[in-house]
Amino acid sequence: MISCLAPFVCLGLISFYTIDSIIGNKVEGALQSNLKQDLMTLENTLNNLSHVSQQLAYGGGTNRLIEQLELEEEPYERLRLNNEIRNELNNITFSNPNIGLLMYYDPEERLYEFENFRIRGDFNPEKLPLMAEYPEISYYGPHLSYNGSINQYVFSIMRKVNLPDQNLYLYIESGRNALKTLFAPQNRKESSRRLLLLENAGRIAFSEVPAAFAEQGMFPNPDPATQSGNAGGYFWNKETSNQGWSLVSVIPENEINQERNRWLIQISGIFLLFLILAVFVAWLLWKMVYRPLDKFHKEIKSLIHSDKREREELTHIPEFDYLLYQTRSMKRKIWALYDEIEQKEKRRADLEVEKLLYQINPHFLMNTLDTVHWLALMNGQKEIDKLVLSLNKLLFYNLGKMGETSTIGDEIEALKEYLQLQQIRYDFQFDVDIDVDEKSLGLSSPRFLLQPMVENALYHGVSDDGYIYVGVALQEEGLQITIQDNGAGMSREMIDQLMDEDTEDSHKIGMGIGMKYVKRILRANYGEEARLHIRSELGKGTVVTLRLPATAPVHASAIASATPLMPATGGEQP
Repeated sequence: MISCLAPFVCLGLISFYTIDSIIGNKVEGALQSNLKQDLMTLENTLNNLSHVSQQLAYGGGTNRLIEQLELEEEPYERLRLNNEIRNELNNITFSNPNIGLLMYYDPEERLYEFENFRIRGDFNPEKLPLMAEYPEISYYGPHLSYNGSINQYVFSIMRKVNLPDQNLYLYIESGRNALKTLFAPQNRKESSRRLLLLENAGRIAFSEVPAAFAEQGMFPNPDPATQSGNAGGYFWNKETSNQGWSLVSVIPENEINQERNRWLIQISGIFLLFLILAVFVAWLLWKMVYRPLDKFHKEIKSLIHSDKREREELTHIPEFDYLLYQTRSMKRKIWALYDEIEQKEKRRADLEVEKLLYQINPHFLMNTLDTVHWLALMNGQKEIDKLVLSLNKLLFYNLGKMGETSTIGDEIEALKEYLQLQQIRYDFQFDVDIDVDEKSLGLSSPRFLLQPMVENALYHGVSDDGYIYVGVALQEEGLQITIQDNGAGMSREMIDQLMDEDTEDSHKIGMGIGMKYVKRILRANYGEEARLHIRSELGKGTVVTLRLPATAPVHASAIASATPLMPATGGEQP
């Protein structure tokens, strides 16, 4: 879920700040543009009022008529001049639609005259909201018009009229439609945008939202150079005119944030849908990955508990179910191997007991033979003494009582004892020639290696006047042992059957058991480094050649496993 939601959340935050910046710049730019347009409209209106007032205040026609009226005492002439002044003013009003109420005002007498529209109430310019004041002209507004025929906000100016010996001011209001789009809240209810008018010092001269920005109070803007900001729950923009007064538009902050909030609602809805999708995907992953892995975990833990009932629950996902099947099959095989090992260990313990029992009998046999030896010696039976002594030495060597390892010299000595026994046993004469390199006597050798091959040659290869040659030579390639006889020999088929120890025919040949032992003990001690070769011809004899590595050590464990505790071999099946 984190991997799904993290990119979306990051993208959402970046989008939010981007959209917020875009919306803020867009709204602020639109408000500022509208405010500039309003300021331009207001400046044009005030410039028009100033231009008309300047024309009347310094023009010769109207001022001359007012001077004549001041000096005239004839009633008819005064009436004519009065009508002529009004006509002049009406012409100016009709020719300029942006001009509204126009009249002359005497501040000392607090009287007004020559008004072009009916006056509403008592005219008092001191109550008007002063916007800007200069030596000869003052700007007011916006305020409710004194024109009795309209009911809207207008701007007005008062300018001193250039007349000698008279303190007279010209009062002019903006027209009916001049500022209808600016300061006419009663005609503009659909928009929440409102305007403030600030005098040169920053005091609020007029406010359309007096609850937040009271008139005659200071506008909350510590930095006059700032053009926008937030105050009183409103966002404001300000534009300053050339005369120094400022126009401010304010709009509620919640309306500014309306578009942003709408975007937030939309993105929140999308995020909710994405969250639901992420939860659904996470649930699928949990169901399709985590639960099967949890079952695998339980299966692996159950491998060490054979007494537990085998689980049959499945994930219903073909790939995971196949792996579960393989795991359970492996578990069954492992525990089958455990049972087999346990049985073998039990059998090994039994064999250890049997081995001890078998070791007792050779001890008894050799001790008995030793007793026979001394009896024969005491009774002068030299042949029997010689026979028993050779047999005792041979048994002592072959049964491993001299240690687990052996040497070529020990093998030669044991072979001599064996041949001496065989010369007494057989009723025919044979010669044995033993040729051993003295350098090879100290080399290590497997126990009971030479006797089986010599016994095979004696039993199968020779008869009367037979000859057996045993040669041991140390060469550069290794130790070479040769056993040669002049007997009947063997065919190639018999040699192949003899060398193939896995066939049943090899056991039917007379010397198969001895050769099988020799091959196994060579493989156990030397691996592939030892070589056994048989060369024979029918009627000419047989040559058996062994080639052993001269430096290869004899492994005690291999000898123990390959050398059985066996009695001296007979001639029937060595």
